[in-house]
Amino acid sequence: MFYFYVLYSLKDGRIYKGSSSNLLQRIQQHNAGRTKSTKHRRPLILLYFEEYGDKKLAHQREIWSKSLEGGTILRKILIEKSLLDIDGKIKLGSSDD
Repeated sequence: MFYFYVLYSLKDGRIYKGSSSNLLQRIQQHNAGRTKSTKHRRPLILLYFEEYGDKKLAHQREIWSKSLEGGTILRKILIEKSLLDIDGKIKLGSSDD
């Protein structure tokens, strides 16, 4: 299996999108600081993922998600799934707002 995934930085509130054949190992690499693009943004949590049977499809989804159109649509998906609020911040548990 291959995965397209979205990580959320608890440090700066930004998201990172990637693809991998070993999701758990890849998240561990990100959080261990072995990934240059996220080293300074740790800790990171897995926010969302999609599973693909083909490496090319997972990578295409990553590339698409990094485009303006794809990023906008992905953000809407994450909001609709109640993973992010309208301001792009993670929704952790319930709040008394």
